[in-house]
Amino acid sequence: MKRFINRVQYALQGWTAFFAKETHGQIQLIVAIIVVATGFYFSISTTEWMLLLLCIGLVLALEMVNTAVEKLADRVHPDHHPQIGLVKDVAAGAVLWASVISVVIGLMIFIPYVKALL
Repeated sequence: MKRFINRVQYALQGWTAFFAKETHGQIQLIVAIIVVATGFYFSISTTEWMLLLLCIGLVLALEMVNTAVEKLADRVHPDHHPQIGLVKDVAAGAVLWASVISVVIGLMIFIPYVKALL
């Protein structure tokens, strides 16, 4: 049980460092808060909540992994190297892909609610 608690504490330290020090993490967190507030405003369905929370979780998790990959790559090879650059680009591409899909899903969920207001 002690090992489990230690692992959770390390993970929470990672979250804290990520959201405190990483601008992209802070931006993603602000966007997530706005999306959640919008979901409450429109009283979206349970299924819509599941999709939104899955998208938020996916984007934040990939942003954290991308940050970890970039920090590790910079530490291992501080000078520019094509393979390190490719690794970092692929990690960033994963975040971009998840973000684009999440925006599309968000629009599919919220556009009908906005139209109903007009």
